[in-house]
Amino acid sequence: MLQVVDVELTPNPHALKFLLNERLLKIETRHYHSKEEAANDPLASGVFALPGVLSVFYMDRFITVEKSRETQWGQIQRPLVSFLKDFDTTHIPAEKEPTGLDENASELLKKINDVLNTKVRPALANDGGGLEVLGLNGITLSVRYQGACGSCPSSITGTLRAIENLLRKEVNPVIEVIPA
Repeated sequence: MLQVVDVELTPNPHALKFLLNERLLKIETRHYHSKEEAANDPLASGVFALPGVLSVFYMDRFITVEKSRETQWGQIQRPLVSFLKDFDTTHIPAEKEPTGLDENASELLKKINDVLNTKVRPALANDGGGLEVLGLNGITLSVRYQGACGSCPSSITGTLRAIENLLRKEVNPVIEVIPA
């Protein structure tokens, strides 16, 4: 039985991270910005059925829910806990093997992902979010924040600059990181 074992605040005042007793995904992250986007994912669709939910992000053993400014957490928390308790995790769509970094990926992109996987993504996951690499054009890396990070004011400026500075220090001194 899927259970919420803890709820954590995130730097985003409109997002909470719900820690679970079971792993939902082993390798993927899933982020949806609308009920329509989540139509083929019964877990995310069920969360979107709750009032005021703006986005759903999940990976590993947590779900991050972002709510509208007008909605109170009390309208979401209890129904979410109840929904999760009754949800059969076998209905979560099967994961796909990652395709982005095969033997043909550039050495620069491999180095970037190594740094992101060891130093950035774990920190973002602690705050209920994630980071998706959309592409590398020359030395310009395009990224998209996921979960609580997606609409957090600090992610757009401070966190983005911190990621860029880290990559400049550890990978390439002239790399540029831009949000999608």
